[in-house]
Amino acid sequence: RRHDIIDAVAEVQTGQGVVILTDMFGGTPSNLAISVMNAPDVEVVAGINLPMLVKLAKVRGELPLSEAVDVAQEAGRKYINVASRVLAGK
Repeated sequence: RRHDIIDAVAEVQTGQGVVILTDMFGGTPSNLAISVMNAPDVEVVAGINLPMLVKLAKVRGELPLSEAVDVAQEAGRKYINVASRVLAGK
């Protein structure tokens, strides 16, 4: 499985870096992805949600890798809410 990730990174690497998205930090996909972070310009974003994915898709071609993942992380945090608190105005 690790070799599949290495092959996929090599296939999509264009010199602007590669972002690997995983469902949760510490899970098998995340751990396998982290094991290939020693490759140049590879970043792993764990705990991905739809707002993060949308934001990353929008800014990925416009921003350097490190800035793009920061912006995506902030977008993901922004849209995590507890419905009862939002509806109560808290």
